Amino acid sequence: MMLKFINTKVFLNSVRYKSFQKGNYVVPKNMETGGITEGYWNKVRNNEITLDKTQLKVVDTLEELREKLKTYVVVKPSIFSKFFETKKEKPSKGIYLYGSVGCGKTMLMDLFYELCPLEKKKRTHFNSFMLDIHSRIHTYKKQTLQQTTPGKKNLNYDPIGPVARSICDDTWLLCLDEFQVTDIGDAMILKRLFTAIFENGTILFATSNRAPDDLYKNGLQRSNFLPFISILKEYCLPMWLDSGVDYRTKFSGSKNRFFVASESNAKRELDEAFKILASLENDIVRPKTLTIKNRNVKLQKTCGRVADCTFPELCDRPLGAIDYLMICQVFDVIIIRDIPMMTRKQKSQARRFITLIDTLYDNKVRVLCSAEVPLKKLFLPAVTHPVLYEDENRALMDDLNITKGSENAEASLFSGEEEVFAFDRTVSRLTEMQTEEYWKLRSNS
Repeated sequence: MMLKFINTKVFLNSVRYKSFQKGNYVVPKNMETGGITEGYWNKVRNNEITLDKTQLKVVDTLEELREKLKTYVVVKPSIFSKFFETKKEKPSKGIYLYGSVGCGKTMLMDLFYELCPLEKKKRTHFNSFMLDIHSRIHTYKKQTLQQTTPGKKNLNYDPIGPVARSICDDTWLLCLDEFQVTDIGDAMILKRLFTAIFENGTILFATSNRAPDDLYKNGLQRSNFLPFISILKEYCLPMWLDSGVDYRTKFSGSKNRFFVASESNAKRELDEAFKILASLENDIVRPKTLTIKNRNVKLQKTCGRVADCTFPELCDRPLGAIDYLMICQVFDVIIIRDIPMMTRKQKSQARRFITLIDTLYDNKVRVLCSAEVPLKKLFLPAVTHPVLYEDENRALMDDLNITKGSENAEASLFSGEEEVFAFDRTVSRLTEMQTEEYWKLRSNS
């Protein structure tokens, strides 16, 4: 195949794009060694990804940000800053990359993170980041109370500023994957937290399925959250990435790892799989109890780094991201049996299942599943009436002093709208998690 060499931006606006559509790849010239553009084209050459014009536009922007970060230094305010008013230079804008599931957002983030020259950088899932934030806040409050003189108010009790500074001391570039706000506790602190993070000089690169203006859509007390969106846009460039293709579904796995009860003997298939996997472990089949934040989470059937679990075991119990993160650290393979078809009546289980799959995916844990229905039918998106006033909703609405028919009664917390939106990502990720390519990741990491 003959390769043509032209500038990337010229290529994108050129009629030569027609040749790209026919499979004649056009390789840009003057690529910087070790740069984002070179890294992207290497993935194309190695058949790791499919060349995508929408991704190339993002690559250009990432290359520009990488260039700026080569000489980026966070300057801490000095003692003289308190006495002399000095003009503080704003850091380079970060990036908020959003688009549909499977369009390459995480791949581009990982590529940028790998090739970014900054040493003080961190890449993590948004759920993990917020768990760390809440843990730091708890620790700070506890330490501050211990240092407070009885009967005297401590003026430094507000933990947000100190927690933000502790993050920024170690992290000048913060990469957060799957930015999605569903928790009211997170929503209420994000503006103050990220205002402090940005003012301390840390640059954010986030990926999300939501446009900035759609974050925490229909969430409780959303009016208090809206100022965060303005802050986010001020410090990050929103970029839409949507090629119309879910590349996760393009993988072709050679083995089935998702069994539908009506289409196969799912129990027998998973029993056989567990038997084979357990035979490779230097352990016996036994229950295992994980101690997480002074709580015991018991899994009934494990062997070494393999856990054979049921959906109720993982999603009916009040488990959260911190529990699933611990499971990822202990096990390489998770079997999830008897996944039901979920509706808005099971939205609590659906939320946990979404968080579970996000966490397993982000940590490259291998998964085998059995389900009542095919993957794409696991969650029914149909909305027949605004809000289901089942017992769980009534109790929570009473606790929050929310009356039926009020504006807050229509919040996504009660309607299940957020779960409907997020489940597309879950289906896409589960599709990829069945493939040979995904299963090889854990052994290579």
